[in-house]
Amino acid sequence: MKTKPIAEIVAFLQPIAEEVGVEIVDAEWNLRARALTVYIDAAGGVDLNLCEKFHRAIDEPLDEFDPTFGEGYTLNCSSPGLDRPFKTAKDFRRNVGKRIELHFYAPFEGKKYLEGELVSFDGTTVTVKTAEGKKAVPRDKTSKICLLIEV
Repeated sequence: MKTKPIAEIVAFLQPIAEEVGVEIVDAEWNLRARALTVYIDAAGGVDLNLCEKFHRAIDEPLDEFDPTFGEGYTLNCSSPGLDRPFKTAKDFRRNVGKRIELHFYAPFEGKKYLEGELVSFDGTTVTVKTAEGKKAVPRDKTSKICLLIEV
């Protein structure tokens, strides 16, 4: 199935997202299932009603935009979940002061995993406060950074 690029689709949907009061945090094609999933977030959190409201707002305009060049597809709107990875500088800014977990591609200072309070992010380096003190971690050494979910 031929599709338009995700960046082009997100750019098209951005003004609608702003009208609805949501932020598009990610989008992805599942070509095997012929499905487009748009992940949204909002200041007060995301629930089923907000997903449905956004879905209804983008359904017709997206069909006119024709992201699949006339082929059928399924549109899904979803919350990214509590454990969604940080992808943008905005994700990091929004979570300064919160406890996060960092997963590494290969051991970093002898560890494959680190958790601590997010102090800052400068675009290339994540600084966290751990039990051992502050640690500056190059972003390109991490495979995933997300909120720490404590149970």
